[in-house]
Amino acid sequence: QVQLVESGGGLVQPGGSLRLSCAASGSIYSISRMAWYRQGPGKQRELVAGINSGGATGYADAVKGRFTISRDSAKNTVYLQMNGLKPDDTAVYYCQSRLRHTAWGPSYDYWGQGTQVTVSS
Repeated sequence: QVQLVESGGGLVQPGGSLRLSCAASGSIYSISRMAWYRQGPGKQRELVAGINSGGATGYADAVKGRFTISRDSAKNTVYLQMNGLKPDDTAVYYCQSRLRHTAWGPSYDYWGQGTQVTVSS
C-alpha cells in the first residue's frame, strides 16, 4: 500500500556531511508526521529527528545543532541533512511516516528499509 524509499547513506569521514532522503508513495491521503530513527551496532533503535505537518521539528540531544530535518509535502519526502558527523553517528538510519489512507480513517506508521551511514577515517 505504502512504500518508503530511503537514499543518501554511505561512508564519510569524521566531520563530513551527508543528506538522507525518504520518499513516501502509494495510497496516501495525508501525512501527519515524518521522522528519522537510527540503530547503531548493539544499540536499540532511537529517534533522531521528527517533523510534523505544520513544520514543527524536534531533535535528539545528540544531534542538535548538527542535523536538520526538512520536508517537501508536495513530494511526500523528508530529508535529513547531517553535518559534523562523528563515529558515534554510525548506524542504520530508518525513515518513519505516520499517515492516513482516507480522510476519516485511522493513522498508520510505516517504515523504510533503512540506509547505512558509516562515519570512519
